[in-house]
Amino acid sequence: MKTKKVTRYVVLGILFFLPVAFLLMLYPSTHNYDPLEIVKTNVKEVSNSKDLMLQDHITVLAFFGSKPMDKAIAASNLKELVYDKFKGFKKFQMVVVAPQGTEDAYNELRKEVERYEDLRFWHYTFHSEDNIKAIYNSLKSDSRLDRNLSTEEVFIIDKDKSQRGRLDDREDREIEQNKPIKQLYSYNCIEVAEIKNKMSDDMRILFTEYRQKRKGKFEDSDKRRTKDLKQTNE
Repeated sequence: MKTKKVTRYVVLGILFFLPVAFLLMLYPSTHNYDPLEIVKTNVKEVSNSKDLMLQDHITVLAFFGSKPMDKAIAASNLKELVYDKFKGFKKFQMVVVAPQGTEDAYNELRKEVERYEDLRFWHYTFHSEDNIKAIYNSLKSDSRLDRNLSTEEVFIIDKDKSQRGRLDDREDREIEQNKPIKQLYSYNCIEVAEIKNKMSDDMRILFTEYRQKRKGKFEDSDKRRTKDLKQTNE
């Protein structure tokens, strides 16, 4: 009888402590949280208006150029796969930089994107050609704006006007095979898999970082910025 009782208590003890042990194993991974890396600092501000600034916002920055309806698919992908997912987060915004004189064309795009709802955190800002190029050149990118001042690449900018991305975008298999390191500075908004998987994950990581900062559980950003930028060429 005593043996059965002892066995029962042992089994109950194991069932109780196994989940606790599992949680303790997970704790270090939370402590060693891997942030979304800084790839460029001091991105040029897009506006002097307090209602539309990169500073103090988490921004997805796009350049749709002088023919915005050509980017309707890109805009739809961003709306469905990024904007809809993160619009409830504090200080999130989508900003499209556009050439002056194309306001009417962007009204058409706005109608297309806003077909089902009012996109309060989706903004358009209009600039001269020189200023658009200056904003774009303040970003780190492997591509250039086309002749219409547009690109299918979009960028993640944090609250300090620093561009975020991946300094090592290799998959586990590629790391095991010792493939060359490749960076991810921007996200192609035509490639659904890239937006849905990589960009969505990276946005989630960035919001987690700021949530941890508010709780005082995150590494000092200045120290991390120095560490990140040492790993990439300016």
